[in-house]
Amino acid sequence: MPRILVVDDERAIRKTLREILEYEKYSVDEAQNGQEAIEKVQSNDYDVVLCDIKMPGIDGIEVLEKVQEQGETPVIMISGHGTIDTAVEAIKKGAFDYISKPLDLNRLLVSVRNALDRSKLLNETRNLRKRVLKNNQIIGESEAIKNVLAMIERVAPTNARVLITGENGTGKELVARALHENSPRAHGPFVEVNCAAIPSELIESQLFGHEKGSFTSAIKQRKGDFELANGGTLFLDEVGDMSLSAQAKVLRSLQENKITRVGGEKEIPVDVRIIAATNKDLKAEITKGNFREDLYHRLSVIIIHVPSLEERTEDIPLLTKHFMEIISAEMGKPSLEFTPDALEALKKRKWTGNVRELRNMVERLAILCERVISAEDVVKYSN
Repeated sequence: MPRILVVDDERAIRKTLREILEYEKYSVDEAQNGQEAIEKVQSNDYDVVLCDIKMPGIDGIEVLEKVQEQGETPVIMISGHGTIDTAVEAIKKGAFDYISKPLDLNRLLVSVRNALDRSKLLNETRNLRKRVLKNNQIIGESEAIKNVLAMIERVAPTNARVLITGENGTGKELVARALHENSPRAHGPFVEVNCAAIPSELIESQLFGHEKGSFTSAIKQRKGDFELANGGTLFLDEVGDMSLSAQAKVLRSLQENKITRVGGEKEIPVDVRIIAATNKDLKAEITKGNFREDLYHRLSVIIIHVPSLEERTEDIPLLTKHFMEIISAEMGKPSLEFTPDALEALKKRKWTGNVRELRNMVERLAILCERVISAEDVVKYSN
C-alpha cells in the first residue's frame, strides 16, 4: 500500500486529505509543522509527500529541500497564498507539482497517482541498476586483477583514451564499463560497438550515421554511435576488426572531435571518450597492413591488459560463488554449494573461453545438479 505524508499546520485540511487518500486505499501519516515533517521523513519511507508552503517556523520550501537530501521522494506543494512566483520557485527547487488552495480534489488525486508512478519507475530503475552493477562486477583478489583494478581507479577519472587487451571471454567489456561508471561521464551514455559483428560496408554508417538517400537502404536520416555517445563513452569492441576506411574516419574524428555522416557534408561536433578493446596483437596487425599505426597510437594512451583465467586460477572459487548467486537468483532457486574437491577440479581445467566459459559451466551445473556440486559433477558435465 503506497504511503503518503500530509504536512499542513491546519488540522481540518490534514483531516480532509487523510479521509480522501485513505478512501483511495493509501496509507497516510500526518505532520502539523515543518520540523515534525522532517523528523518523519528521516525515520520513514514515503512514496509521496503533500506539503503546505506557508507554515510557522520551518516552511514548506525548507521541508522540500530536506526531503530531497534524503532521496528522490516526489513532493507535491500546496498553498492558499500561492502566486506564480511561489509556484515557479517550488518547481525550480524540485517539487513534483504545485496545487493552490482551495484544493481541486480531482486534480490532487491525479497528481498523487502521477507521483506514485514516478516513484515506482525510480525504484524499478534503481533496482535494475543494482542488478546490472552486480552482474558487471570485476571479481577477484589475485595480484593480476588487483593491478587491473588499480589501473581503473587511476585512469577512470580522466578523459584519457584506453586500449583494453586480452583473450576472448576475459572481461574486457567489464573493464570498459568500470572505466565509464567511475568517470565524470558516468551519467552520460555508454555506447558499445562490436566492430567484428558489423559488416565492413556498414561500419561507417553505424559509427557516423547517414543522411537520407546516401545509399539504397538509407530511407531516413540516422544518427551514428559517435553522436549517440555524445557526453559519454564510446566503446569500440574488437577494434582490430575495423575496416581501414572506417579507421581513417575514426582517426580524423579523434583528431578534430567532429564527425560527418555518410552522404553528408556538415561537420558535427562530438564530445566522446573512446575506449577500445581487442583480442588481437595490433602491432602485428600494423606490420601486416591491417591496422593503422597512427590510430593505434591515438587509441593506446593507456593500455590495460586483462589476464586470462589461467593467469588467475586463485580467483576461480570467488568467481564460481558469484556466478552461482546470480544464476540461482535468476532461476528462483537456492544457491548450490561446491565441495572443496569440486573447486579444485574447476581450478585444474583448461579454460580456453576464460571467465565467460566458467560462467557457462556454473550455469550448467546449477541446472543439472542438486544441493551440493562435487568433483564428479564437474567432470560429468564438462564439455
